[in-house]
Amino acid sequence: MWNNITACSLWRPSPSFMSSRIQTLTPLFIRNYKDFCKDRQTIWMLQNSLCQVMKKTVPTLKCNMFPHCFVSNEARYGQYTKTFPVLDGRIPSVCEHVFEENLRNSEACIQRYSELLCKVSKGGGENAILRHTQRNKKLLVRERLRMLLDDETFLELSPFAGVDLPYGDVPAAGCLTGIGKICGIWCVFMANDATIKGGTIYPISVKKQLRAQQIAIQNRLLSVYLVDSGGAFLPLQAELFPDRSHGGRIFYNEAIMSAMKIPQVAVVCGSCTAGGAYLPTMAEETVIVDKIGTMFLAGPPLVKAATGEDISSEDLGGASMHSKVSGCVDHFASSEKEAYECVRNIILTLNYELPPEETLEYDDPLYSAEELLGLAPRGYSYTLHIKLILSRLIDGSRFQEFKAEYGTTLVTGFAHMEGHLVGIVANNGELTHDASLKGSHFVQLCSQRCVPILFLQNTAPHAPEPTSLSQAEDHTNKLKAQASMMAAVACAAVPKITLVIGGCYGNESYAMCGRSFDPNFLFLWPNARVALVDSRHISTFPQARDDDCIGDDSELKHLKEKLDEESSAFHSSARLWDDGIILPQKSRKVIAQCLTIMKQQKYQTVSLQRYPVIRL
Repeated sequence: MWNNITACSLWRPSPSFMSSRIQTLTPLFIRNYKDFCKDRQTIWMLQNSLCQVMKKTVPTLKCNMFPHCFVSNEARYGQYTKTFPVLDGRIPSVCEHVFEENLRNSEACIQRYSELLCKVSKGGGENAILRHTQRNKKLLVRERLRMLLDDETFLELSPFAGVDLPYGDVPAAGCLTGIGKICGIWCVFMANDATIKGGTIYPISVKKQLRAQQIAIQNRLLSVYLVDSGGAFLPLQAELFPDRSHGGRIFYNEAIMSAMKIPQVAVVCGSCTAGGAYLPTMAEETVIVDKIGTMFLAGPPLVKAATGEDISSEDLGGASMHSKVSGCVDHFASSEKEAYECVRNIILTLNYELPPEETLEYDDPLYSAEELLGLAPRGYSYTLHIKLILSRLIDGSRFQEFKAEYGTTLVTGFAHMEGHLVGIVANNGELTHDASLKGSHFVQLCSQRCVPILFLQNTAPHAPEPTSLSQAEDHTNKLKAQASMMAAVACAAVPKITLVIGGCYGNESYAMCGRSFDPNFLFLWPNARVALVDSRHISTFPQARDDDCIGDDSELKHLKEKLDEESSAFHSSARLWDDGIILPQKSRKVIAQCLTIMKQQKYQTVSLQRYPVIRL
């Protein structure tokens, strides 16, 4: 252990000490760091602090003078020869017809994807946009985000939520959610789109905001709320008010997030009526925009009906009243531009430790990402070897495979995505007994080594029924092995990303970190299918023997049609069973962005706190 004088000198060096003793301290640092640093987090904090302090005194100082073990994995990645084996991603000539079929299917799926994206981008339609911008003098939601976020692309979540629901279309669920940078810090944003039914909250809107909060909690991301809401849609109140995961959970999460020291900032940039008024009031800091921002449990019409009194929105709950009288807000902004500048200034006061700005060195895959369109299977029988897909996603198409000759229907191993080390678990057939044990082993390795895991899911649509005692025993052993893998996946204490590239069927999808196993992010390709069983295989399932339960052919046909419709990727995304549909050729960029976002919490060393910030 270093003596106190040496330690104090390192943490509070004087300029004269720095200039004369810097070379002397380096060998001492090398000799003693093992005793001083008990874990990687401490090592990184010490190295980073020393580097920043020394640079202030000696601007020409370079951090590479420190011991090699203090350099981050990403920096070391670019220093060494990349020795992982290179995958052969050439498409066999015998598979070209399958490739062409998949390509045609992908093009049809992408056409639907583009049509829906165009529909969603129009918000509530031309009339609603004119009313919002001209009569109400408010900015559109994407204009607000351009003012708020850094000049970088952001990750939008679930843009197709709310499309073609039983109670009608609610484009984007009436709100935009996603992750972007503000002052260099990754933040979750939740922004109401008042052009869509006046910002009214539907059940799908609640679900989308709860998912955004869950992502913020899982990844410890600052949250920003842009509130412009007319309150709950009363005809559907039974589906968005009473239950545990309904509207009140948003306010509960706000308190829990504050107690976890996850900052939350709100901007009142429109109407906040009824339950919507609690959202900005429970945020740690709130900005309200003059003339357009209002907060009240009941608006002027209800006041008139209840008391007979005429009162304006400004007097009842406008910016002046709440900033000067009620204290429900903390900052008064005369315009929306000023409000978003205020939010950026608030974020600069959070005392966050920004991740070091490293330019990661990495190689592009050796094969074109555009060819993924021909590798995205139109059905399970059109699946090509998973390594053909991996070779178009990972850096340099290099893959360090784990247990390559065992349980070959599951491919596991390590690779890099834009410089980020990641463990990969990918379906390459049925999840057999051996494959499940292999997956369980590898997932535990990743958890032990603190390596995030990427699951590439394309599970088998159904398993054949056993016809003998030995087959029944095999099924039992497979069940036991799959349960082992499920337990390993559920308890792995590392970030997890799931990408459904084909089928997401039945119990095997659980072992591959399906939605119920709580991955940090879950995305679908447009060709993906999500269902308990594949509609194309339903006729192979055994029929019930009770005469009363045997349906005729028309009922079976109707069931197949229903399953086919409900298993499409767009049906899934409309109901928020995932975090969005992404194009195959953009998968690498999205996954790398998610890995960067998840890593930010490594730089946020916070003490535990029992209580949230409460307005008094």
